[in-house]
Amino acid sequence: MFISNTLVYLIALPLAGAAILLLGGRRTNKWGHLLATAMSASSFGVGLYQLMLMLDRPTEQRPASQKLFEWIHVGEFKVDAGLLLDQLSICFVLLITGVGTLIHIYSISYMSHDKDRRRFFAYLNLFIASMLLLVLGDSYLNLYVGWEGVGLASYLLIGFWNQKPAYATASKKAFVMNRVGDMGLSFAIMIAFATMGTVSFVGVQEQVSQTSEAALTAIGLMLLVAAAGKSAQFPLQAWLGDAMAGPTPVSALIHAATMVTAGVYLITRSNFVFDAAPTAQLVVVIVGAITLMFGALIGTAKDDIKKALAASTMSQIGYMTLAAGLGPVGYAFAIMHLLTHGFFKAGMFLGAGSVMHGMNDEVNMRKYGALRKFMPITFVTFGLGYLAILGIPPFAGFYSKDLIIETAFDAGGAKGIILGITTLIGASITAFYMTRVMILTFTGTKRWDEDAHPHESPWLMWLPMAILAIGSVSSGYLLSRGDALENWLYPLFDHSDEYQKHLIEPIIVSGMALTMVAIGVAVAYFKYARQEVSSTAPEDVSIFTKVARQDLMQDRFNEAVFMRPGQALTTTLIAADQAVVDGAVRGVGQVALSSGSALRGLQNGYVRSYAAIILVGAIALIAAIWVVVS
Repeated sequence: MFISNTLVYLIALPLAGAAILLLGGRRTNKWGHLLATAMSASSFGVGLYQLMLMLDRPTEQRPASQKLFEWIHVGEFKVDAGLLLDQLSICFVLLITGVGTLIHIYSISYMSHDKDRRRFFAYLNLFIASMLLLVLGDSYLNLYVGWEGVGLASYLLIGFWNQKPAYATASKKAFVMNRVGDMGLSFAIMIAFATMGTVSFVGVQEQVSQTSEAALTAIGLMLLVAAAGKSAQFPLQAWLGDAMAGPTPVSALIHAATMVTAGVYLITRSNFVFDAAPTAQLVVVIVGAITLMFGALIGTAKDDIKKALAASTMSQIGYMTLAAGLGPVGYAFAIMHLLTHGFFKAGMFLGAGSVMHGMNDEVNMRKYGALRKFMPITFVTFGLGYLAILGIPPFAGFYSKDLIIETAFDAGGAKGIILGITTLIGASITAFYMTRVMILTFTGTKRWDEDAHPHESPWLMWLPMAILAIGSVSSGYLLSRGDALENWLYPLFDHSDEYQKHLIEPIIVSGMALTMVAIGVAVAYFKYARQEVSSTAPEDVSIFTKVARQDLMQDRFNEAVFMRPGQALTTTLIAADQAVVDGAVRGVGQVALSSGSALRGLQNGYVRSYAAIILVGAIALIAAIWVVVS
């Protein structure tokens, strides 16, 4: 592999920014946000440089690696702290640093009045560095370090305004649920080491053919648990909606463009494991299908604009997971949708932040209305993202989502029919709830309170939104033109079982998808644009709406199945500890006290008593000696 000594700067620059701002303290308050933005932009520049180097090399020599130092060397087990930049990781590097830099710029204005802005930017830099380590590590153990760093940075950013109890609770919820997923990654690493003797990507790939399917299935399922936690997939999806408590730029960076895509990266990076473990691969497809419907249904009932977008993110990541579970033919399409989604969803989250900025931080869409007149730039940029996520040609989502729907049908048989119909229904529901968001926010009559004075955001906020909107329009075409992304990623995947032909012609699939989208848009239009919208959520609604408002009861399920039994188990263990362990300790102490109380009577202070005891002791000693001698 080609050795490049500049790879480490991708991570070192934002990490240095975080260190300077956190250790420099108040002395960095005036310019800390500028330093953090410059560090992220510099990392993006290094990524572009690496891409140019990669393009200049032959296909087989494109991956670049760099050994930093020897990390673990115990017996025959050796792990270096090393970096790997190949065709897959460069896609994530540019997404993380490119979108991340735009969000830094946006945050300069959005967080301008926050007294802890410097600390916020330090956490953003820490997140960028951790996410880069995650996608650049050359082994599962190196990836794990970045994986945990991302979890820490997410916790810090979600709970940034932790003086509000609800925000602190949300950050803890995200942290705990992510730790459940992290256990899956830990077990996967342990099983790989126990069965293969290595945890590097190259080593595991070389050992796959000599490893039992049972072991590979176990590794694959544990990797899926990890992916479900980080990417908010079923059944570890409950934390994502609450994570909207953090500042809106956090939602755009972590919960739209980067962190929640880490699970998709993990599955795609581990393609050699899943290709050899069909059972685990099938479970990936099932999890993706369930989640894309789960998130879509939740999105239909959310009045909080950020939570509606969060449910949408959950659903769109479900599409990516489903595609990744379809094997070599789906990996590139999963990554394509991941990249296009990074543009249009990050743009919509920033658009939501722009709306909140002009509406005194109000998040209830029922208290918006007619904002297109007051916020024209936000309306246009958000609207372009809306058209992209619907999959309207020629916007980005049309290219990436339609390819996933085609691939689902191409799976063939009952599996293909079920998956294809599921993806089409998901597209229709997406069209419904996203049209609902557009109508409630930007059209109709104004429903806001008298103290609200909506206005367009400053240029530092709308400029990143405009750039992301351009990506929402063009990224799908550029990535699919001449199968550009598919050919770019082709060397990384095994194509021996690739589908030979389309079971349904792509033009027909696109027609079905657009028809379903049109149905979703029409239903939302007649329900919200042609009828008066109340500024308060109606109570007289269907049972489905009530359940969807409560996130399909996911929190209640977790409470009933895990929390309450966990509390009962804890109570039982505490009682057992008090009765057995503490009881034994107290028993020993009681024996000592009782013995002391009994012996205390001998210490009465009378000389005659002591003389009698000495006499009795002497007689007993003489008798014992006599017995022994005789």
